[in-house]
Amino acid sequence: MEITLFQTIGLQTQLSNFKNITKSLRKKLGNEEAKSLLSRAVYFFSIGSNDYLYPFDTDPSVLGNYSHQEYVDLVIGNITTVVEGIYEKGGRNFALLNLWPIACLPYAGALNPEEGACYDAFTPYVKLHNKSLLKVLQKLEIKLNGFRFSVSDFNEFLTRRMNHPSKYGFVEGGAACCGSGVYGGIYNCGGMRIAKEYNLCKNVSEYVYYDSAHPTDRVYEQFAKQIWSGNSITTPYNLKTLFEN
Repeated sequence: MEITLFQTIGLQTQLSNFKNITKSLRKKLGNEEAKSLLSRAVYFFSIGSNDYLYPFDTDPSVLGNYSHQEYVDLVIGNITTVVEGIYEKGGRNFALLNLWPIACLPYAGALNPEEGACYDAFTPYVKLHNKSLLKVLQKLEIKLNGFRFSVSDFNEFLTRRMNHPSKYGFVEGGAACCGSGVYGGIYNCGGMRIAKEYNLCKNVSEYVYYDSAHPTDRVYEQFAKQIWSGNSITTPYNLKTLFEN
């Protein structure tokens, strides 16, 4: 299953585009040089949140047709298909993020403000997704010769900053810098859903979240440094190790 939100490019379309690129590389560089380039590259995935967020926002009855595990299996299966498709074309190094704490995004808090800052209906999906993602990658490592992967714990990384923002140099961990409604969680900060009125903070660097569902540049800067250096938030390889091949 694949759900597209905010006019993103579908995952299967991205895979098709990648296959076209591999053809162009072989034509331009020759088979051997293209093969070397494709095998040394690192393929980075940050994916999955929209597959869970979108149904709750548009038609929650869709999820009623599946158990939590069945729905997660659909999402993980789609990711797995694309990873295997890249491997077939020569990719060997894969970096993925686990699913972040979408239950406590400003967006999620605005969906059901009576429950507080977090919307716990998302939680079972997040836990199952992260567990299943690691398992399927471990199986691929055994199945596919030369396959290497890194999973970064974006969930734990963000949760720490949301719960203890001052410890990491932030002031606000739960509400968005830009948006409206409870926690700034209504998505109307620019883009296609521009509203006539929305709030905008004075200093975005003080916030963990820029808008209803996206962390600030400062958060991503901290995260990039950690997943490159390789500490407890990455397993089994850090990004630097994947590039050193």
